[in-house]
Amino acid sequence: MFSNQKGLTSKLKGISAAAILGIALVATSPTTSVFAKSEEKPKFEFGLVPDIQYCDCDASGTRFYRNSVDKLKAASQTLNQHNLGFTVQTGDLIDKNISSFSTILPIYNMIEGPKYHVLGNHDFPVTTEKVVDILNMSNQYYDFKYKNWRFVVLDTNDLSLYANPEGSEKYKQAEEMYNSLKESGAVNAQTWNGGVSNEQLTWLRGVLDKAAQTNEKVVVIAHMPVYPENNHNVWNDDAVIKELEAAGNVVAYFNGHNHAGNYGVKNGIHYVNLKGMVETADTTSYSIVEVYKDRLEIDGFGREQDRVLKIQK
Repeated sequence: MFSNQKGLTSKLKGISAAAILGIALVATSPTTSVFAKSEEKPKFEFGLVPDIQYCDCDASGTRFYRNSVDKLKAASQTLNQHNLGFTVQTGDLIDKNISSFSTILPIYNMIEGPKYHVLGNHDFPVTTEKVVDILNMSNQYYDFKYKNWRFVVLDTNDLSLYANPEGSEKYKQAEEMYNSLKESGAVNAQTWNGGVSNEQLTWLRGVLDKAAQTNEKVVVIAHMPVYPENNHNVWNDDAVIKELEAAGNVVAYFNGHNHAGNYGVKNGIHYVNLKGMVETADTTSYSIVEVYKDRLEIDGFGREQDRVLKIQK
């Protein structure tokens, strides 16, 4: 049974949808943030769906790949009960097989309204260019405006050992960055992580500067975390953080990748690592984010907890 917290009504509706599909959506942990539902209406809402990671494969450890189909169907029903501005899946739509896209994409597309994709490290049975084409993305990283907010989608697989053809310039840069981290004993020196190229960092700086000039607040969405320090972090996390802090208008950074979830705040920016939907046999994980003048409120479903992110700038 859900605790008495914000989003109770919509969560109960989510249970009904899940029951039809045979999915038991359980309460968030006892550590879930509890706050009263305000009469104030949000400026808008958007959905976040992390690490669906579907595969027609047997479960491995705590990852139940096939169960993501019913979890996503249930999530789409609940999300469609809200007037969302848009929805973003934060990467790892599939686990490894290119054929998985044809199964899971139509289910994601059941969600009404605009939908966006973030590239995750498991989304590369083929190279970046081909995955971008499969997902009908405008580019591997991009930005868009909603109301007076700017949303920036990063590609944290830009420099990696799995998204680029072996021998390509980006593959060579990835090797150099990875080997340097490995030699230094960095905890994020993992082959399933990646880095952000100088080209993308320059692009990010330009987007954030332009947003600052037009008084737009910014939310950044990526697959891999950059803060707090963790073995799942982007290889050059410090370089990304430097750009996020420089413009002074970034409110939050949302990501997946680390299925356990994480949270930190640094120099006015909230870093929210969402918990993976693929984890556990019967418990989902996704969120609706409500945008207010002075805060973002995360209404978490299943394993994802509620949070209030105060706008500090």
